[in-house]
Amino acid sequence: MEQQMTYGSDYKLIPATSVKSGQSVEAAPGIVCHTIQIANICLIGDPKTEDFVLIDAGMPGSADEIISAAAKQFGEHSRPKAIILTHGHFDHVGAVIELIKHWHVPVYAHELELPFLTGQTRYPKPDATVEGGMIAKISPAFPHEPINLGQHVQSLPDDGTVPHLPDFHWIHTPGHSPGHVSLFREKDRVLIAGDAFVTVKQDSLYKVLTQKEELNGPPRYLTTDWKAAKESVAALEKRKPAVAITGHGRPMSGTALSEGLAELVRNFDETAVPDYGKFVDGNK
Repeated sequence: MEQQMTYGSDYKLIPATSVKSGQSVEAAPGIVCHTIQIANICLIGDPKTEDFVLIDAGMPGSADEIISAAAKQFGEHSRPKAIILTHGHFDHVGAVIELIKHWHVPVYAHELELPFLTGQTRYPKPDATVEGGMIAKISPAFPHEPINLGQHVQSLPDDGTVPHLPDFHWIHTPGHSPGHVSLFREKDRVLIAGDAFVTVKQDSLYKVLTQKEELNGPPRYLTTDWKAAKESVAALEKRKPAVAITGHGRPMSGTALSEGLAELVRNFDETAVPDYGKFVDGNK
């Protein structure tokens, strides 16, 4: 008998938005970045064949918007070959159960993220005490209980390949969460960074609302291992991405990306790591 999929008991709609909510942009050839409230999903594929893969699953309650965005890009009856999760935080898995039921599609994530996706382990409660703006202060209201996808989620291949995306490989980029991954396409150096770093100051309500472009470390209120987060950003910077699509903020490219990422690595302890917060001590 198939186990019922469930969200955590605290899953709910989050009344937060930005000026880019509902907008899609082609961030790189074959890659559409679509913003749902304050978080991004990616649709990777070829409209001519209707084949595509979905990266991340949006905010709670966003299934209809994701299905509509996919239909607009790939056709009314298209469905993804797979859903790849960069990690399991609520704003990246918010509609995943409805999407699995609608599309009958497998989900992949890093093996270290599976306990949070199979009902075994909850994430730490977001840190309202962390140095940051208004979103950090209200972050304890965000869902953090584990969802349970049962047998619908499986580990990414150990060899670094990404199912149904032969041009990409996945990179383990922990820090923001234990099993966080980023995806990289070598031929044109396109990086899907998830929340390893972001291009908006995610703890500031004003900057999230206006989507002011500003390269930052991972969202402070949910990052639990700052030493690992620093190493992950350094590993991504070494790949010299030409385009970065992050979980929050606009896609970034060119010198703004290369110079901003190099500066972030140089000054990570001063600019990314908060001065105080429950996940900070001993993590610099």
